Amino acid sequence: MAISLGSHATVRPVSAAQDGQNDQLVRRVHDRILQDLDVRQLEGVDDAEARSIVDSAADAILREIAPGASSVTRQAVAGAVLNEVLGFGPIQPLLDDPDVSEVMVNGPTEVFYERAGVLYASPIRFRNHEHIRRIADRIVAPLGRRLDESSPMVDARLPDGSRVNIVIPPIAVKSPSISIRKFRSDRFDFEDLIRIGTVTEQVAGFIRASVVSKVNIVISGGTGSGKTTLLNGLSAFIPRQERIVTIEDPMEIQMRQPHVVTLEARPATGESKATVTQRDLVRNALRMRPDRIIVGEVRGAEAFDMLQAMNTGHEGSVTTVHANSPRDALSRIENMVMMAGFELPPHSIREQMASAFHLIIQIARLTDGTRRITHVTEVAGMEGEVITLQDIYRFEGQRLNQEGKTEGQLMPTGIRPRFADNFSRYGVSESWLSIPREGAVR
Repeated sequence: MAISLGSHATVRPVSAAQDGQNDQLVRRVHDRILQDLDVRQLEGVDDAEARSIVDSAADAILREIAPGASSVTRQAVAGAVLNEVLGFGPIQPLLDDPDVSEVMVNGPTEVFYERAGVLYASPIRFRNHEHIRRIADRIVAPLGRRLDESSPMVDARLPDGSRVNIVIPPIAVKSPSISIRKFRSDRFDFEDLIRIGTVTEQVAGFIRASVVSKVNIVISGGTGSGKTTLLNGLSAFIPRQERIVTIEDPMEIQMRQPHVVTLEARPATGESKATVTQRDLVRNALRMRPDRIIVGEVRGAEAFDMLQAMNTGHEGSVTTVHANSPRDALSRIENMVMMAGFELPPHSIREQMASAFHLIIQIARLTDGTRRITHVTEVAGMEGEVITLQDIYRFEGQRLNQEGKTEGQLMPTGIRPRFADNFSRYGVSESWLSIPREGAVR
């Protein structure tokens, strides 16, 4: 497990491209530490003591092999060695940077990171493919996962909650690849989402009213669009007295309610461990007397069981799906239901979806890297073979200004959702929101 590297996190990474001499020192000091120091003894000490042990060893070796090195050089080399021994190598400074949300390694000279929704190329370099593979092995070792030719892909959750995906040859043709999506401990609430422009106050009030009124919600969006952040935000509106069961693969939802059962799918990691799928967990959740079921993301056959749950009294349930529009979200879920293996005609599946889902919230990452809710759409029913949708709010006037920033507004369409008639039954005051009184299905 990577250890937080404290003050060394701000040291600029040492690389051959930046300073060949320092890179050679890093290699020599690292090799000596591996020879002279039993790294396994560091597993039983706290972070501060482990850092102190490695720092002292690196300093002593540097004074021996490079006595004329400046204090700046020694600090830089010691920081890089610390990253190699206790952290995730050259990418550790990026992982320690609170403003970096994702780190991607495509090859020794191809390291990228995301900050504020925008991708940047990093000057960080690995020495070679073997260096990447060694860091990949260090990442997966504490997770009990295999990474070899018979199991060349790993998708897992790190101890700090970050998501990691690793692919090695022969699947990754050119180089081992590492992608880490960092876990945010400082969860966003709707006040934060309003402040950064993801949602307006009016729409936030409408979503709050919908959650309290036990509307079944699908959050739809592309990769990195902010689906989980939005789910975390709206989950705060769930009444504290309700029993919630969350189902994820891997775990990312941060609930604040006191009565929460968290379930996480498990891949097969050895002969003694059987796979536990999200579908298994959804089925089991139905026996746990939940008031609401939250599925972090539907990806396959569990979509069928989620439909059954929403249609059999588990109102107010929420899930997310990878899709680029509300209509696309329904199409994807329909295809997932078909994966369950039941011989159901498309019309029957669509009827169940039209009955189970009430609201689709579409979120997108725009050209300038900002995340915006683009559609708040009611699932209004069926017309023939087609599920009828009507936008309650829609992002309009989207364009880039001269500074490269996205302009536009999330505007009401003038349509009042049918489920708004239930707000008063749950004690929701329409002072929370301003929605039209009349409207027709389009």
